[in-house]
Amino acid sequence: MAAEMLDIEEVGDAFWLVRFMHYDLGSIDLEQKTPQTTDNPFGARSSPMS
Repeated sequence: MAAEMLDIEEVGDAFWLVRFMHYDLGSIDLEQKTPQTTDNPFGARSSPMS
């Protein structure tokens, strides 16, 4: 798994979603400059576009 890439996608104005493979790891809010992690990244997927 070391060769897998992270996917960072802008999903809103200054709001980015961070994924590893098909799992949502968290998000970054650039306006507030705060990262948010998911409670269980390997549980249900939280992205409505996936």
